[in-house]
Amino acid sequence: MVPNMKAKYTADVAPALMKKFQYKSTMQIPTIDKVVVNVGCGKEANGNAKVIESVVRDIAAITGQKPVVTHAKKSVANFKLREGMPVGVKVTLRHDRMWEFLDRLFNVALPRVRDFRGIPDRGFDGRGNFTLGIKEHAIFPEMEADRIENPKGMNITIVTTATTDKEGKFLLEQLGMPFRK
Repeated sequence: MVPNMKAKYTADVAPALMKKFQYKSTMQIPTIDKVVVNVGCGKEANGNAKVIESVVRDIAAITGQKPVVTHAKKSVANFKLREGMPVGVKVTLRHDRMWEFLDRLFNVALPRVRDFRGIPDRGFDGRGNFTLGIKEHAIFPEMEADRIENPKGMNITIVTTATTDKEGKFLLEQLGMPFRK
C-alpha cells in the first residue's frame, strides 16, 4: 500500500512543480530524499545509560525504526565529556517510512503544539534542505504524556533533491508543511 503523502506527491505535487519551474524532464522534479531525526541527550547521558535507553525507545516508537546511538568525537574537559561517550541518538528514514513520518509530522504532531502559528521558513540551508527544531517529543501521538520522564527536543532535517531554497520551499508547501504566513 502506498503512503498517503507519497500518493499526493505523485498525483499533485510533481505536476505542480513541473508546471511552476518548467523542467524539461521529469527527472529534474525535486523530491524528498531522506529525513534525519536527531536527538542530543546532553549532560544527563554522561553517566546514566538509562537516559540513552529511554530516548532510543521513544524515537523508535515515533519513527518506526531503530535509532543509532551517536558518540562524542572529541574529548571536552569543560563538559566532562570523553571521546567515545554516548551523546545522542539519530535515525535516517527513507522510502515509505519517511513518507509516513512526514504525514504524521505535518498533519498530527505540529498542529498539537500549543499556540502553533506555523513554522518559520528560515531553516533552509541554501540547497533546498530544511531543518526544523522541536522542543518536546511529546507532541507525537505515539508518546503518552504521563509516561515521559524527561522530555527531549529533536532536530528534524528534510533532505530534498531540490537545488534552490525556492524549489525546496515550494515542494514542502505543496506537501502540506505548515509554514508561517
